[in-house]
Amino acid sequence: MANPHIALLKLTSIFFVIASVPELCGSTKTFTLVNNCKETIWPGITSSDNHSGDGFTLNQGQSTVYTAPTGWSGRIWARTGCNFDNNGNGKCQTGGCGTSMNCTGPGSPPATTADFTLGEPDFYDVSLVDGFNLPIVVKAMNGTGNCSTAGCDGDLRQNCPSELATKDNDRVVACRSACGAFDTDEYCCRGSYGNPATCLPSNYSKIFKQACPAAYSFALDDPTSLITCSKADFVVIFCGSRNQTVCSYHDKQIVCNKSSTAYKAIPQSWWVLMLPLTYMFNLRIMP
Repeated sequence: MANPHIALLKLTSIFFVIASVPELCGSTKTFTLVNNCKETIWPGITSSDNHSGDGFTLNQGQSTVYTAPTGWSGRIWARTGCNFDNNGNGKCQTGGCGTSMNCTGPGSPPATTADFTLGEPDFYDVSLVDGFNLPIVVKAMNGTGNCSTAGCDGDLRQNCPSELATKDNDRVVACRSACGAFDTDEYCCRGSYGNPATCLPSNYSKIFKQACPAAYSFALDDPTSLITCSKADFVVIFCGSRNQTVCSYHDKQIVCNKSSTAYKAIPQSWWVLMLPLTYMFNLRIMP
């Protein structure tokens, strides 16, 4: 049975970070990043032009907020097993973007990615096309349109075929895609397999799809894995599941979802009651 104090701690962590966000104008989108993993991760964020990005440490149970301008296009993912020095130089076991804490280019496969194109509407998806290193869930908060939840229900590393597994000391730390492992036209949807009629799900992509039903499991997967939503902010949960309750800052209120269709707005005055709980647990939140 889950420890209720730990559950409260995690929820309070998310609340406090979002409550501290300054008033947002209509020209930005808010991404709340939540580390629900049992380890420290190092999220990477890059824009589609590969000329700007970000990267930082996110400890177990911590959350932080990232804002992007309307029209931004890029991806968010997690790096694992990293070791950076005081100057921000180092390397990672999975998802590394070079030797710097700050990412200006995409992460190295295998890595699960959350992809976004912001506009009217916004497009978003979770992709395993470059492999899998952590479960990712993307939830659109208080938007209109499809706005369904993208991502995973389980951890593919627990069921990764041995021929796809990336290991560290016999521990599976990531799962390569069939394209990344075998580099064939059939698995990579190239050449005569470069269209939806010929590039079909493989036994490998079906295993990926079982862990992450609402994600791209191979390059020409079901296009319904690409989701649209208008006027939403987003929560990106690492090591989360699609059915868990999350909250986001939206229109000067904290908005929490209890299901895919039910939302509850929490007034900001509620934080007068929440702050004592935060300090009681000696919670540390990243800026």
